[in-house]
Amino acid sequence: MKKEKLKITESCGNVFLDLGFSPEEATILAMRSQLMGELRIKINDMEWTQAEAAQVLGISQSRVSDLIRGKFEKFSLDMLITLATRAGKKVELKMAA
Repeated sequence: MKKEKLKITESCGNVFLDLGFSPEEATILAMRSQLMGELRIKINDMEWTQAEAAQVLGISQSRVSDLIRGKFEKFSLDMLITLATRAGKKVELKMAA
């Protein structure tokens, strides 16, 4: 059997750009993904049940389930910033040249 040589392409640093999204959309998707990841880590670190997380975040348990399962299409950037703030996280936006 002939071995296929794999081609490895180095990432530009934003997987969404690598997947062909526009720079604007890729930036928003990356920010949403990062915030969702941070929220999942916070929920796990605090050992909250979904019901407890829902109470802290001010959303329904089913929305917490969507968050934990990574359904980022269901959360706007604004909502994720709000949830992170409710969870006690400090959210900052930094601009690069």
